[in-house]
Amino acid sequence: MKEVFPPPLRKFWKEWELRGAALFSLTLQIILILSGNRRKYKCRTRYRVIVWFAYMLADSVATIALGILSNDLGQVNENGGNIEVGNELKAFWAPFFLLHLGGPDTITAYSLEDNELYLRHLFGLIVQTTAAVYILILAWTSSRLSYLSIVVIVVGSIKYGERTWALWKSSRNKLRDTILTDPDPGPNYPKFMEEYTLRDAEGFSVDIIEMKEGQANLDVTVPRKTAEKDVPAENEHNLVKAHALFQTFKSLFADLILSYHDRDSSQGLFKEMSDENAFNVIEIELGFMYDLVYTKAPVIYTRWGFVRRFLTFFLTCGVFTSFILDDKFRHNRTDFWVTVLLLVVAIFLEIYAALIVLASDQTRVWLIKHGMTSIRSLEELFKWFKVQRWSKRIEQCLKVPRWSKTVAQYSLLWPSLKEKLSHKIIEEYRYKEINKFSADYRKLIFDHVRKKFVQFEEQRKEQQGRSTSSLETALREVCGQRGKGVLDEYKEKIGQVDLEWSISVEFDQSILIWHMATEICYYSPEDLSDEVKLSRDFSLHMSRYMLYLLVIYPFMLPVGIGLIRFRDTRAEAMEFFKEQLPTTTDGGTYCAAALAELRRKICSSVVGVEKRRKKACKSLLEVRTDIPPIKVKGDRSKSVLFDACMLASRLKTISDPNVKWDLMRDMWLELLAYAACHCKGSQHGQQLRRGGELLTHVWLLMAHFGLTEQFQISQGHARARLVTK
Repeated sequence: MKEVFPPPLRKFWKEWELRGAALFSLTLQIILILSGNRRKYKCRTRYRVIVWFAYMLADSVATIALGILSNDLGQVNENGGNIEVGNELKAFWAPFFLLHLGGPDTITAYSLEDNELYLRHLFGLIVQTTAAVYILILAWTSSRLSYLSIVVIVVGSIKYGERTWALWKSSRNKLRDTILTDPDPGPNYPKFMEEYTLRDAEGFSVDIIEMKEGQANLDVTVPRKTAEKDVPAENEHNLVKAHALFQTFKSLFADLILSYHDRDSSQGLFKEMSDENAFNVIEIELGFMYDLVYTKAPVIYTRWGFVRRFLTFFLTCGVFTSFILDDKFRHNRTDFWVTVLLLVVAIFLEIYAALIVLASDQTRVWLIKHGMTSIRSLEELFKWFKVQRWSKRIEQCLKVPRWSKTVAQYSLLWPSLKEKLSHKIIEEYRYKEINKFSADYRKLIFDHVRKKFVQFEEQRKEQQGRSTSSLETALREVCGQRGKGVLDEYKEKIGQVDLEWSISVEFDQSILIWHMATEICYYSPEDLSDEVKLSRDFSLHMSRYMLYLLVIYPFMLPVGIGLIRFRDTRAEAMEFFKEQLPTTTDGGTYCAAALAELRRKICSSVVGVEKRRKKACKSLLEVRTDIPPIKVKGDRSKSVLFDACMLASRLKTISDPNVKWDLMRDMWLELLAYAACHCKGSQHGQQLRRGGELLTHVWLLMAHFGLTEQFQISQGHARARLVTK
């Protein structure tokens, strides 16, 4: 029978099977530690795919390598052969695979669901540690290498145990248990009533008074000796504020309710902040949350966590030194250098992880609270080691953004006009674009949220002393506004233009109608001032962002049939443009589409694309919409294309472009705030690993202003005390 693989190839595979697994496992570990925590500010899909592949393969490769080692050594023992020097050295690699299974500090879970698999990892810890010990027993020769293997197994078990522990602490149930305060049974009611009855029976005049209980305020003070140093005090204050707020507001990510005192403390801080500082504090908070659920932070930033770091580092360095001092000439040259590489990378990972800890916001907060300057801490540390010239370079490498500061974009026009070639499976992702989140946009959002806060405060003052239900109703009204307030505000300016029908429909329907109307109005020629252009650009970018959420992450929006409406609208738009713009690529074959795409790339430019979009919007605006589309088409198709045309036509009747674009800007701000309020905290937590979403920042900003239904409205009852007269 003819062999599939020739003997030389099989021999090569036999020699390099384990070496290849070791080197590949090392490569995956380097990718994970360098890229794991960068997910918080990297929003590109290709970057996430690389991290996902490395995360999924890392455990499998290490497990397979342990299996290969176990099989090879088992065969040697079965054949009654002695353990050769080469096999002994390869057996020394087994603890390193256990170390790799522990993973780097920068990533323990790829998604929140991975945290729920902590029991599987616990089982894996037991099985893989047993496998490493079994390999050690098979290859035991009482040599220096055998004893060094025990040390590395200890280090690997610590790392793997930390990973399992971190997954458990970040799991949904454990996280909720950690956040919840200790049970409070309250005063002894039977004893209180017994004392009240006795005193009343004795003829005393007994009164019951309420004793208000003091609440601890947020500790956001910076020690004077820290604030006096030549470091921007504002940054230090923001770090301390974010850390204090995070201890309370992380409950929102577990869908828990906060107290009225938490609300008042947060409002007191945020109503005095600028938009820049407010968003900076929120960035830091979300960074803390990312570390809590996706990294080993829950087990690192403790006293014993630092002890374990020092222990594993010095043990690894000791193993490396001892191995180098061993007789290296008795080992196979290739295997020797693979072993050296395993040790060097293990030490590098320890050093890099330590530097990340030193440069982290958690460490900075600790340094600030202990009167040290966090930003200069690394410089002082390296100065002590007399390598100050490295400090700035290392700090620069470790200084990373806290979120992507981008706003993803998706327009219904792009797939409808077939501007890019894409298969229908990846069409939604192919047409996504990324825009930077500017300071002007940040100020617009902050001012809008603060305006809603002032509105709620006025209502709360008016209803002071009334029932709790009236306050709940007022808060629900503020959080539930999705355009009605804007239309009321602009009622006098727009006259008899009827727009209310566009917001009285389902939320996803409103997004689609207003999105397409915004696109049509944007591409209509107008002479605008710079201030109005800002409102116009903001409206366009927010409309595309909201459609992006509806298409790519519909679970972040209120429940509806948004995807069905989007697909029906896109289909109708494609049919319409096929008739109106005959150069548009029809469905056709994929090859024909590819040729058309190539021709379009050669013959057209960005100017041509813009021209085409203007022509498409002009043709939509020319459609007569005197009769509502639903009366003509019925309800079978969920398309809202011509509803958007009807809205755009009515918006065009507003003579003052300033009023029109201000109205559209405020409408999109309202829709954005509504979506943020009605997205679950767990969904916001999911998005942290994708570079962060603007919607999450708006949600947390509104929560800090008390504009969320996840607060206890009433102040409850105070503790009672008997007074005898």
